[in-house]
Amino acid sequence: MNRDDALCIVQERKEPWDVVIIGGGATGLGAGVEAAARGYATLVLEQHDFAKGTSSRSTKLIHGGVRYLAQGHLGLVRTALYERELLLRNAPHLVHDLPFIVPAYRLWELPLYFAGLKTYDLLAGKLGRGSSRLLSRVATLERASALVPRDLRGGVLYHDCQFDDARLAITLARTLFDLGGTAVNYTRATGLLKEAGRVCGVRARDVETGREFEVRGRAIVNAAGAFVDQVLRMDDPADHPLITPSQGIHIVVERQALPDDCAVVVPHTDDSRILFAIPWHGKVLIGTTDTPVRDATLEPRPLADELGFLLENAARYLTTLPQPSEILSIFAGIRPLVAGGARQRTSSVSRDQHLETSSSGLVTITGGKWTTYRHMGEETIDAAAGVAGLPPAMSRTRELPLHGWTTDGTPNDSLSVYGTDRRAIRDIASADPSLLEPLHPRLPYIKAEVIWAAREEMARTVEDVLARRTRSLLLDARASIEAAPAVAALLANEMSRSGDWARSQVEEYTALARGYYQCNS
Repeated sequence: MNRDDALCIVQERKEPWDVVIIGGGATGLGAGVEAAARGYATLVLEQHDFAKGTSSRSTKLIHGGVRYLAQGHLGLVRTALYERELLLRNAPHLVHDLPFIVPAYRLWELPLYFAGLKTYDLLAGKLGRGSSRLLSRVATLERASALVPRDLRGGVLYHDCQFDDARLAITLARTLFDLGGTAVNYTRATGLLKEAGRVCGVRARDVETGREFEVRGRAIVNAAGAFVDQVLRMDDPADHPLITPSQGIHIVVERQALPDDCAVVVPHTDDSRILFAIPWHGKVLIGTTDTPVRDATLEPRPLADELGFLLENAARYLTTLPQPSEILSIFAGIRPLVAGGARQRTSSVSRDQHLETSSSGLVTITGGKWTTYRHMGEETIDAAAGVAGLPPAMSRTRELPLHGWTTDGTPNDSLSVYGTDRRAIRDIASADPSLLEPLHPRLPYIKAEVIWAAREEMARTVEDVLARRTRSLLLDARASIEAAPAVAALLANEMSRSGDWARSQVEEYTALARGYYQCNS
């Protein structure tokens, strides 16, 4: 997966692509894999880096959605539970089972939670990950010792799944290439091409060089996530906004905040959300909030009020939360929630997907969540193929192993997320033992991963490596800043960049990463 080669393919192609997709996040890459698996000539264009936006800032769960169950969205939950099982089969190196505890501090909560989670089991049917069961107070504290013991009546144990979102995005991009498709990051769609009122291509700009070019396509898909309205306005400047942006933040803290193997679900927050505390890559992830925002940005910043809300609600249930100054990382993501008319409170706006085709033939897909990315891709390509008159082809992705597929790995091995590619990374380190050195004493990554990211995964910047190819920025923002000079030096050598480029990269990354341990007022 080499960007220079991919860009040459795009710029030199004379024939129209069958499917051109704008957006290289979960939805766009999922649709790309779907299209390429059907045999369609497929191109995905991403304005920044793959999964730069919402798709790398999730709660890291592949789940049916306990909250959606409580809201009565049974169809959404059933679909998500089915897709959860498909992901476990198709990407076992990235998705794994995780037990959850829902604590009860009032007696009436125990039967209520248990009944709800038994319904969850029922919807999963044979695809369930384990039967939900009631736990006594003692058993609950044995499984989740960080819970506040006062007034604890017991809990309910259930199972869902966990993953690494940015790594799944890169895996989808590699799968797309395996299937004969093409994807290019740092390539911004600046306009749509039309003939006789029908969309027939994309005007694009190579962000690195500024060079502009045109890409022809039989079907054009808008999968731009939080920026979907910008693409819709390219089609029709008078188009009304489709989404209501909502910001959610997460914090990452040391493992002592949740030392056991179970995740904890806080069933009630002050805004009626569910709060998760989840073990992840040797740390603990806690989130999330729901704050309406006016505009979507590529680098949303957490607000001090959001952090206060998160810590206040988590502290009612967890005994060992750190002080704000001890938080390892704070990150924010924008949810592209489908408004469907007048603006609503974002916590009540639909999390379900929205698929539409404009009068010009532009296919737009938005909403949804990581768990259902494959299902969204299937329905999107069904629509795109129909609009473009592409040869009929059945979906193949339900049983399509993703790149690197293997069951030989453990969640505690940082190289497990590469699947079978981890052997090649070890070979790089074997050829140069210095690349076996860790990027930083507080980070679970080795220098060979930087070389691999540049050679095989289209990493172009220090941020690409530390934020998404590895998860250093999210696991410990300060440590990632300290690792940035070594990463810049490795990238500069691998990509034949100058010392000035490396210094500039460190400066830019440091400025960005400081926002991951500081909040806006």
